[in-house]
Amino acid sequence: MRKEILKKVKRVVIKIGSGVITSVDNGLDGDRIKGLAAEMARFRQQGVEVVLVSSGAVAAGRLALGLSGRPRTIPQKQAAAAIGQSKLMRAYEEEFARHGIKVAQLLLTRDDLASRPRFLNARATIDTLLECGIIPIINENDTVVVEEIKFGDNDNLSALVTNLVEAQLLVILTDIDGFYTADPRTNPEARLIHLVRSITRETERAAGGSGSSVGTGGMATKIAAAKKVGKSGVPTIMVNGKKSGNLELVLAGTEVGTLFLPAGVSLNRRKHWIAYTQRPAGRVVVDNGAFRVLSRHGRSLLPSGVVQVEGKFDRGACVRICTPDGTEFARGITDYSSREMELIAGHKSGDIEQILGYRYGDDVIHRDNLVVL
Repeated sequence: MRKEILKKVKRVVIKIGSGVITSVDNGLDGDRIKGLAAEMARFRQQGVEVVLVSSGAVAAGRLALGLSGRPRTIPQKQAAAAIGQSKLMRAYEEEFARHGIKVAQLLLTRDDLASRPRFLNARATIDTLLECGIIPIINENDTVVVEEIKFGDNDNLSALVTNLVEAQLLVILTDIDGFYTADPRTNPEARLIHLVRSITRETERAAGGSGSSVGTGGMATKIAAAKKVGKSGVPTIMVNGKKSGNLELVLAGTEVGTLFLPAGVSLNRRKHWIAYTQRPAGRVVVDNGAFRVLSRHGRSLLPSGVVQVEGKFDRGACVRICTPDGTEFARGITDYSSREMELIAGHKSGDIEQILGYRYGDDVIHRDNLVVL
């Protein structure tokens, strides 16, 4: 199965966790970076384009601040990232240069990808770099973004980047062998699962918190990343990045780590962007009739189905769409602002112009801009 999947892979996103290339005592692990660069160079030799999403900047800069462990405050983390980002890039630049490969740095935030023009601009930049034979190395802009540092979102960033660059495979390199039935660090009976056909609630419950003293992500964020790329029809392989040769084994189709198969029905790129990259600005509660029509038949949301509007948002914002009991079941881009929607809620489409004095269309959210989660 893996060999069949890999036949279709022409572009891969590789996410490297902090625990793979750093240590508590020494900051960056130069030998591991050297080994990974050599393995990624062999991807290139076989005609596979590589986009790298790398953690490690905070851990790399920690020692310069005189900290003995993980930074505990947001300013400390941001200062460590500011110091460590240049160290991290220099290490990659030197090691890839041994193989005649140039690298480029891109610092992104979720807001960069949530803006459609900036999303498309970032994609064009990365496409140009790849056309020139340069490996893009992407990290979150940790020095200015608070929430991403606080919760550790490079796993999810790698999923969003996979959609951004239209890669056919996401490889997550971590410091354990893959996805287990339980935490192998604390449970000796934990069993490695080589194949996950679908990510269920049980799968998500089995994922724990952060297991590394240098990283901020955990198994839960990796499962979330695999679920997101799976929704766009892309598989994920999670493998131990500290073990030399594992990346080459992945490329060869060897059963190493854990393979997460994509979802049976995949979203197109735009709907994936709406569902997972946009930050919702409010909530729209619909009645049971609208819920059935939207969830089962893929129709547009009409004003007659709107029961309640929460939050303030402009036309073109992303909103959560919820059932009468408050359960989110969809997201969409609105054709009307929150103020306008409150006025026309519960009315027929034919009444919109009479109520507002104008109308953009019959739909509150058009089906092309609506995603059932």
